[in-house]
Amino acid sequence: MKAVNLLSSPNVKVSEPRPATREDLQLFHKDEYLDLVKRLSNLGEGYLDMGDTPAFKGCYEASALGAGASLEAVDSVMSGRAAHAMNIAGGLHHAHRERASGFCIFNDPAIAIAYLKKRHGVKRLLYLDVDAHHGDGVMYGFYSDPDVLDIDFHEDGRHLFPGTGFTNEIGEGKGSGVKINVPLPPFVDDQTYLKLFRAVVPAAVRKFRPEVILLQCGADSHANDLLAHLQITSIAYCEIAQTMHELAHEVSQGRYIVLGGGGYNISNVARIWTLVASVVAEYDCPDNVPVNWKKLFEALIGESAPDNMKTGNEATVRFGQEKMLQQADGIIEDLRARIPLLS
Repeated sequence: MKAVNLLSSPNVKVSEPRPATREDLQLFHKDEYLDLVKRLSNLGEGYLDMGDTPAFKGCYEASALGAGASLEAVDSVMSGRAAHAMNIAGGLHHAHRERASGFCIFNDPAIAIAYLKKRHGVKRLLYLDVDAHHGDGVMYGFYSDPDVLDIDFHEDGRHLFPGTGFTNEIGEGKGSGVKINVPLPPFVDDQTYLKLFRAVVPAAVRKFRPEVILLQCGADSHANDLLAHLQITSIAYCEIAQTMHELAHEVSQGRYIVLGGGGYNISNVARIWTLVASVVAEYDCPDNVPVNWKKLFEALIGESAPDNMKTGNEATVRFGQEKMLQQADGIIEDLRARIPLLS
């Protein structure tokens, strides 16, 4: 972001985050779990779940700072100090109320949602998650809440952690019909992904009319990620970011908050989040990756740096595209039958 001069744009201000307080964390997490994280953080070892999420020295403080950055983003937008905000350290959507999961210690999107409802009096909000992995901690944390429209695009749980997020999971009680899961087959590309996105998201948002839009923008749906099998590129990410930007101005008074998430190919992460931030800030990002950044990347990572901001070095796999488009039609038909917002 620095290398392409995004952070010196007149539309952009970099704000110092604050650590989330114990009271903030209690908006979503249970006291017993917070005590466990604190204890293992001081100890510097042990696991916070069944083996995926290790504790480390200072993990409580580091995770509280990441969560606090999301709350700073919320406060910036809700106070009117900024129209939009982005916390790339956020988006840790797997943590549950009582446990860590999938590398996530504190669930900052869920904390931010609870904070928006309790501290800012928000009655309706949208949480859109495009990480390759299903945002189970957020969805199940608000599964019966009618005020949270949760739309989640992710690789089919039959192929990827956490194994959840099927079309029949639509919420329960008063929250039934406002949880929308879009499970994607492995190797899905931009064309199929965007067909589903265009069929689902704008219609649901316009009917629900959220007061605030949160986008969890995990970069691991991008081609060549090391932990997932989706094949979308910056084309899809930029369209998603732009569409949500426009919808925020149409229905949410411009209130638009973007969070990071997963991403295990470092050059993809750097490019995608820079491009998304450029869309949000209405900044004309250059096509070429700056030479100084390429040198830094290659020295630190030991891999060849991408030459182009938008195409990178990905080698997308074309795998049964016609069949995937037919599958997309089936998913759309299934969702429209289950979700009144899409009918």
